[in-house]
Amino acid sequence: MEYSNWLNRTEMLIGKNNTDKLKKSNIVVFGLGGVGSYVVEGLCRAGVGNIAIIDKDVVDITNINRQLIADTTTIGMAKVDVEEEKMLKINPDINICKIKDFVNKDNIHAIMDIIKSNFFNSSKSKDTFDYIVDAIDTVSSKLEIIKWCNENHMPILSCMGTGNKLDANRFEITDITNTSVCPLAKVIRKELKKLNIPHLKVLYSKEEPIKNSSSSPASISFVPSVAGLLIAGDVIKSIIEK
Repeated sequence: MEYSNWLNRTEMLIGKNNTDKLKKSNIVVFGLGGVGSYVVEGLCRAGVGNIAIIDKDVVDITNINRQLIADTTTIGMAKVDVEEEKMLKINPDINICKIKDFVNKDNIHAIMDIIKSNFFNSSKSKDTFDYIVDAIDTVSSKLEIIKWCNENHMPILSCMGTGNKLDANRFEITDITNTSVCPLAKVIRKELKKLNIPHLKVLYSKEEPIKNSSSSPASISFVPSVAGLLIAGDVIKSIIEK
C-alpha cells in the first residue's frame, strides 16, 4: 500500500519544512496510561519520527475506560508492546525505542543512555532530545526524570494529576509556580524547592478534585485524553517554532 503521502494534510497546515523537522525530532514519553497513550498517539500521527516509550505495566481491564491502548484484546499485554504495534500501523517508518521498566534513581541514567544510543546513532534523527514528557503518577519517579532534565538542560513537560476530574476545560499548561488546587502539583512544588529547581513546565487542572470512596483515583474517558493531546500539541508547536 502507498503511504508516502499520509502526512499531506499536516504538511498543508504547517509546511514541509516543519513536517521534516518533526520527522527528525526525538521525543521521550514516560508512562503510557490515560495521558501518555494519547500523548504518543498525537505525536505519532503528527509525524514525529523518533519516539521512546517507557512503561513497566501490562494492560489491565480497569484501563479500558481511559487508555487508548487498552481494550478486551490487549488485557495482560505489556503496554510498550501494544503501543509499539499501534505506532507502526500508523507510521511503518517510525523509529521506536521501547523500554519496559519502572523509572527510579538507580536506572534513570541507564535508561536515557539506551535511548541516546537508539536515537543519536540513526540517520533519521538529530543528536539531541527535543522534548521529554513525564506522564507517570509516582512522585519519586517524576522527580528523577525532572532532575535528569534539569541537570542535562533538556526541555520537559510534566503532567500533574488528571484523576478525580470531570471538566476537561480546566487544564492549563504553565510553570509549576503558577499552579493551585492540584494535590500532586503541591507535592511536586515542595519537592522541587528542596532540590533547588525553581521552574518546571507542567500541565495541571484548576478543577477541585472530586472526592471518591476509593484510595485509587477515579477517572473517565474524556479527561486524561484531553490532557494527553494538549501535551502533544504543546510539544509539537514548540518543535516547529524553534
